[in-house]
Order: sequence, then structure tokens, then C-alpha cells
Amino acid sequence: MARKPRIEYEGAFYHVITRGNRREHIFRDRNDFLKYLDILSLYKKRYRFRIYSYVLMSNHVHLLIETIKTPLSKIQQGINQSYTMYFNRRHRTTGHLFQGRYKAILCDRDTYLLSLIKYIHKNPVRAKMVTKPDDYKWSSHRCYAGKDKQNDIVDTDPVLRMFSEDKAASRRRYNDFLEDGIDVKKEDVYATVDQRVLGSEEFLGSVMEKYDGDITIEKRGRAYTLAKIARGVENIKGVTIEQMRKQSKFAQISSARKLFILVAASYGYKGKEIAEYIKRDPATISATLKESTIKESIQFEKDMETMLNFTRIQEYPNSKA
Repeated sequence: MARKPRIEYEGAFYHVITRGNRREHIFRDRNDFLKYLDILSLYKKRYRFRIYSYVLMSNHVHLLIETIKTPLSKIQQGINQSYTMYFNRRHRTTGHLFQGRYKAILCDRDTYLLSLIKYIHKNPVRAKMVTKPDDYKWSSHRCYAGKDKQNDIVDTDPVLRMFSEDKAASRRRYNDFLEDGIDVKKEDVYATVDQRVLGSEEFLGSVMEKYDGDITIEKRGRAYTLAKIARGVENIKGVTIEQMRKQSKFAQISSARKLFILVAASYGYKGKEIAEYIKRDPATISATLKESTIKESIQFEKDMETMLNFTRIQEYPNSKA
């Protein structure tokens, strides 16, 4: 099967993963880590892209990159080729250092920025290399936490301002966010559309306006139970599942019930299943889905994604992600 082309446009935001060939080590010692960071800094100055987070593991790299003028393919080609040449020369090896094609997921920056930063910065902890992110030197976490001096690689200021305009307060809130006990799951980070896009239908629509190629939209799986969807609706609308199951013409309850129906259907639940759960006639469910406009569905979808993402906006009122 032919590889799908990169989705590239000015201002695109990517989660980039580069792995060693056959999962072998791409960093053997401190000098290798330092050299990679030097190369990253060099190309960042040359092409003027932004880096919001990085972690260098023994056999792979995670980067959060926002492009400006230069496409990601040119940026990554330069970085990977330069480091491969250095590595082969220093360690007297030949051939490919990296595993085929790097993975680049185009992400909805407003929704996923903070979640991805948490996921990347906690990678060494999940790998059981350290017990806390502070103990791992080869990531951008210590710059955010104020443990290391700010370097010219990572763009921390836009992210820290999401927590607070005061620098000291923003670092405290960032650390609280990282250690709040809510983990970002791998399946959510890689829950992509067409294996290339991470975001809501609304975000996908905006991507399609900028991208001339084809994007295959697959029907999503049942990522959330009906009970979890109901809890999400309660958080957004302040209406419990018990209230939604009762006959009521109150606008707030009707709106909550419609949100539940639309989101449950979008996650693959059949009308009969939804009807049984909220104790309504299946014909009512069908009518609700039929009468709902595309714009209305997208707004409800956006509301639900806001509840389900991992940025905990309510605890960090200055956050926009």
C-alpha cells in the first residue's frame, strides 16, 4: 500500500515520533544526546519553527513542532540526516539509523497541546527510567519547571502563559498539572483519523479547507461507555442521567438529552441502545438525530471533547487548551 502524503500547511502543529531502526539505540551516551539537541537548535534557528516539548529516549524521540514557513518534511529531513551522519561517523557504523519514515500526527493545538506535553514529559516515568520527570535530563520538562535555565530549543512562554501571566505562578501550576494524578493514555494520543490527524470533526473540517489531498474518515469506535458519556453531559450541562430519563420540557434538560443522544450516536451506539439507556422511545432518538443540524452536532461534539480531554481547564482557568 502506498504511503499517504504528509498533511502540511503553514501553522500546522505536529506530534512527531522518530524511532531507531529495528528499535535499536540512537543515543549511546551523553555526547549523543547533546549533539542531537545542538542539531535541533541549529535547524530551529534556520527554519524558525516552534518546539513546545521534546523528550529524547534511548531509542526514540518525541517532538511537538509548530511549523511557520518551512514544511515539516524539510525540517525533519535536515535533522535526521545531520544526526545520522554524526552518529555513523562517531560510532563507525553505516546504513540507516532511523526506522523508515518518522511518524507525524497533525493535532488540534487548542485542544491537545497541554495533554501532549504531559504525555511527552512523563514518557521516562512510564518507561520506568526515573520515578519523576524532574529526574530525567533529556526532556524539556525541566525548562518548564524552572529546574534548568531556559534554552533556545523549547518555546515555554506561550504554554506557561496558559497557566498564569505571572512566571512563578505559571511554573507552580504547570507542576501541579503534571502531577495531578490524571494520566494521558496512549490510546487517546494515537486516536487518529486516517492515521494522520488528531482532533474533532470541527478541526478536521478546518484541515480539509487547507489541504488539497484526501483524508479518509473512519467511523470511530466505542471509545467511551454510555455511563461515561452521561457523566460528561452532567459536567457540561449540570443535568443528571436520572433527569434526562424523566419526561420534562425544561430547555436545560432537553438540551442535555440531545447532547447525550448526539455524542452517543457519534461514538457508534445504535438508536435502540441509546433509547434503552435513557428510557426513551427509539422513534424519539431517530427524530432527534434526523432533526439535528450539522452545525449543532459539531457544537455538541466540541462540548463533549472539551470534557473528555486531559487539560482540566476548570482547574486552570487561564488555560486555553
